[in-house]
Amino acid sequence: MQTPVRVLFICTGNCCRSQMAEALLRHMAPEGFQAYSAGFKPAGFVHPLVVETLARQGISVQGQYSKHWDAYAGQEFDIIVTLCDQAGMDPMPAWPGRPVIVHWPLKDPAFHPGTEDECLMIAAEVADTLRRRLQRLISLDLHRMSHEQAQAAIRELAAM
Repeated sequence: MQTPVRVLFICTGNCCRSQMAEALLRHMAPEGFQAYSAGFKPAGFVHPLVVETLARQGISVQGQYSKHWDAYAGQEFDIIVTLCDQAGMDPMPAWPGRPVIVHWPLKDPAFHPGTEDECLMIAAEVADTLRRRLQRLISLDLHRMSHEQAQAAIRELAAM
């Protein structure tokens, strides 16, 4: 049996996009994946837009919470995905091992100006984009790829 692929999603506040990505990967992925999320300035809550958007898709975020990336200090991850531009620019901790680190920039529904319905529409678009990227990620034969091949393949998913 192969070891699970451990994926950490990072966003500044760990309340919206990274929480959504964690929940989606947990919901979609076979047993060979483990999903986590964190931020460097955790907001302390999972945003209601995430809860509502994913609930409409039959996905729960129960048990998830906003946390600092220090919660994972010393742990090894195979893949680390930053989802906001700030997280993509700020220096991260030195993660042990040799994780593939990629940036998948996405709009932040929590800071979208507009009505609640417009924000929910943006959140649904973000969820759809993440779903497409994660479906492709799941389909990659990561255990047979070199680090460089995995880096290139996962980085390309940002264009989806």
